[in-house]
Amino acid sequence: MKVAIYSRGGESVPPADVLNLMEELKKAKIGPVIHEDIFHQVSHALVDAELTPTFKHSNDLDDTFDCLISLGGDGTLLDTVTLVRDKNIPVLGINFGRLGFLASLGKENIQAAVAALNNRSFVVDRRTLIHVDANIPLFGETPYALNEFVIHKRDVSPMIRIHTYLNGEILNNYWADGLIVSTPTGSTGYSLSCNGPVLFPDSGSFVITPVAPHNLNVRPIVVSDDSIISFELEGRADQFICTMDSRKEIIPRQVQLAVKKEDFTISLVRLNEKNFLQTLREKLAWGFDTRN
Repeated sequence: MKVAIYSRGGESVPPADVLNLMEELKKAKIGPVIHEDIFHQVSHALVDAELTPTFKHSNDLDDTFDCLISLGGDGTLLDTVTLVRDKNIPVLGINFGRLGFLASLGKENIQAAVAALNNRSFVVDRRTLIHVDANIPLFGETPYALNEFVIHKRDVSPMIRIHTYLNGEILNNYWADGLIVSTPTGSTGYSLSCNGPVLFPDSGSFVITPVAPHNLNVRPIVVSDDSIISFELEGRADQFICTMDSRKEIIPRQVQLAVKKEDFTISLVRLNEKNFLQTLREKLAWGFDTRN
């Protein structure tokens, strides 16, 4: 088995935990290939550092990899989407952040995670991606996102008007600070904080959620992910913000935008005993009396 290890580096993941993971993989006779940024943080503690293979870019990954382990929070796991791309390498997230909906496995479960990989006793969930098309180049070779696509006003500029079309037919003219189109995976992220609904990962839907809408009767709406959602923008400012997950582009007012379901999916690894309902109850504290 061949496994890649990715992290953003910095102080979010203690080097001791990275070394612990590498040691557990070594015991299981699993060969790790470590991202260069985190390798530089731990190389001084590796006996055979010069023999440890590393990778830097997406092109360094291929279908010989059985899994990519993401060390960090959900933002770190979202980074791996731009590394894995359409290579169909399953991603296992180990949470060193805060809430952790995507990277839901705690760092105390590293040994159990490695055992599951070694025994192949894990489940792979395929997650839908959202793809953006525009009449100008946007987001380079990765015009897709796992969580959401967002149009937003810049800084303290006035609210904007977003003419939104569903398969060519007008859906709504949103007066708002912005508009989110979220995948089921992203429904527990930015969309949820703007009062969007939680979608099950296999629901086959997108949710369109306005950000601070001016009209109080405007609410989030769930549409089929077979839909093409297009936009025309109006506002006093000449530029707006467009994001795919944590990546941002500044776009002109005249830009033409449309989003749809991406042609490929991303595979997320979870242990057998973890499912979406359990994650929801745990992360959102459903059923718990928070007064005690």
